[in-house]
Amino acid sequence: MDLYSNKMNWSEVQDLFRLWREENVRKSTEVVDLWERILQKKIHKLGDERLLVLEQVCVASLDCNRLEVADACLKALSTEFPTSLRIRKLKALKLEALERYDEALDVLDSIIKQDDTNAAPRKRRVAILRARGKIPDAIKELAEYLKKFMSDLEAWQELCDLYLFEQDFARAAFCMEELILHNPHSHLIHQRYADIRYTQGGFENMELARAHYCLALKLSPNNIRALYGLFLSATNIAISTKCTSVKKKENNKLAKWALNEINNRYEEQCGKSNQTAALEGLINSLQILSTGWFTVPPKPV
Repeated sequence: MDLYSNKMNWSEVQDLFRLWREENVRKSTEVVDLWERILQKKIHKLGDERLLVLEQVCVASLDCNRLEVADACLKALSTEFPTSLRIRKLKALKLEALERYDEALDVLDSIIKQDDTNAAPRKRRVAILRARGKIPDAIKELAEYLKKFMSDLEAWQELCDLYLFEQDFARAAFCMEELILHNPHSHLIHQRYADIRYTQGGFENMELARAHYCLALKLSPNNIRALYGLFLSATNIAISTKCTSVKKKENNKLAKWALNEINNRYEEQCGKSNQTAALEGLINSLQILSTGWFTVPPKPV
């Protein structure tokens, strides 16, 4: 909050709010604070942009549980647009904040009935179901949503999270495959898909995990989690009874390379310190069970 001092004038705050809207930055506390201290008194100078600012402040105040601020913004917006679907969505958000979920769902349903192509209220329905702990219902709702809005990457990501919550790894992997098709150059998507395949286990899944850890490293050489995953998946493949002698040699070489890279990265960051020694001791102490699984899964740094 010290970055946004009282020395800022209303025009600078207006520009800052606009920047946060364009970049979709979530700074709810800062928005409410700057609104109350500086911009609220100059709302009449904002022109048509005041409507966007009021909407921005309304959402931020609900995020901060400042219901009195949200009420004031909603009142001002409703006066100008009493029948707007956008304002009704804000009212549904307020009902969510009050945990009046059934009423919020009724408002969202009325919006969907009036505008079947409006994606926002459908996504809010999923959010409400998840907030109430109704994960199977949220999955069903989101699956129906994706039949109409198949290119929504955030929805695929959310559906993957819901399936992982239910430990349905096969369907979660399918969601990640859809994300790879839409955005094949994201190292984080490849890494997460590899994590899921690694968790599923089995020789074929380990090979898929190793391949996508390699892709993640190719796209982002500094991805330490992918290095850990590559080391563990390659070693698991090498000790598998299904692995041929040629593959065993290749995977041992790959695991050794990944381990050296991990050690080098730690040494670059902190030198040959106690942390590096502890890392080497941890890796050396990894125990391989008779089933071919490591006792320690890949960990983020």
